[in-house]
Amino acid sequence: MDTDKLERFRQILTDRLAELQQEAEKTVEGLTDGKERFPDPTDRASVEWDRNFMLRIRDRERKLIMKIREALERIDEGTFGICEECGEEIGEARLEARPVTTLCINCKTKQEAKEKARGA
Repeated sequence: MDTDKLERFRQILTDRLAELQQEAEKTVEGLTDGKERFPDPTDRASVEWDRNFMLRIRDRERKLIMKIREALERIDEGTFGICEECGEEIGEARLEARPVTTLCINCKTKQEAKEKARGA
């Protein structure tokens, strides 16, 4: 992959990383203000459900942050865009759709077929 494309992907990944980190900070601030008082248990339950939902989303985003950092490392190492399974180049369209991917479409399709066969 040429240098211009690598830098474009680096910028996409860096921007997404910054966005996710800002959202994480907002969540921490929202969880630590603790000034809410609920006389009605139903109101409290609703707020708790919303918080749990938000924490599940943030956990998924935390995992994505780790994948973004790994993708940035692969750019630095010169292995970004190369399939970890077969060593072939990952298609640019696939990288556009999911820049953190480590598998080409063929290897990912095979992996998903194996998972489906195992019932995972």
